[in-house]
Parts: sequence; structure tokens; C-alpha cells
Amino acid sequence: MEQTKNITDRDIQSLVGNLLRVGVYLSMGIVIIGGLIYLFNHGNEKINYAHFDLDKVSLKTVAVIFSEVLTFKGAAVIQFGLLMLIFTPIARVLMAVVSFFIEKDYLYVLIGLIVFAIIMVSLSGGFAH
Repeated sequence: MEQTKNITDRDIQSLVGNLLRVGVYLSMGIVIIGGLIYLFNHGNEKINYAHFDLDKVSLKTVAVIFSEVLTFKGAAVIQFGLLMLIFTPIARVLMAVVSFFIEKDYLYVLIGLIVFAIIMVSLSGGFAH
């Protein structure tokens, strides 16, 4: 006879807690590795902090960060780690939506999807043009 295990709130809370913990540790590790790569490649450079040149900033979009992280550029790896830190709570929202769907709590599924949509719109620059 096969028994099926029901997913409890405690199981979901444990899974969410582990997701957040692993996401923070993973992003922290990626930022540290990126910092080491950056220091190894640029540790002897003198930087003038009196003047900021926006044209020298190359990591302005997620697509550019993803393309440059594959070349192991230190700044891109650091930015990727920070993106991981940003996406960790977003993954938590999505996991909550899935758990509410499993529990057939459709009102909270709708609320979770609205929260997710608000986050996505705000990350994409919002409605301001």
C-alpha cells in the first residue's frame, strides 16, 4: 500500500527558510569570489573618486551582467552576486504562490501574483518613461 504525504505549513516554512538561507549564502559567496577576482585584476590601479564618469559604467542591464559574468570579470561577478541577493526574496514570493496554489487558497495566489507583478514592474523601471 502506497502512502502519500501531505505537505504541511511547517514543511513549506522550512523550505522557504532554507531557500532564503541558501540564497543569501550563495550570493555572499559569489560577491566574495567576484571581489577577489576584481582585486586580483585591478588591485594596483589608482582610482579618482572626485569625479564619476557614467560613460565608464558598463554593467547597466541584467543582460550585460549575465554576458560579462561568463568572462569572469570581477565587477560582473560582484553584480551577479547582488542580483542573486535581489532575486532570493522574489523566489520566495513565487514559492509562496506555489504553496498557496497547492493549498487551493486562490485568493492568496492572486495576491501573491499581484505582489510579484508589482516587483517585476518596479525592477523593470516602472511605468515612468
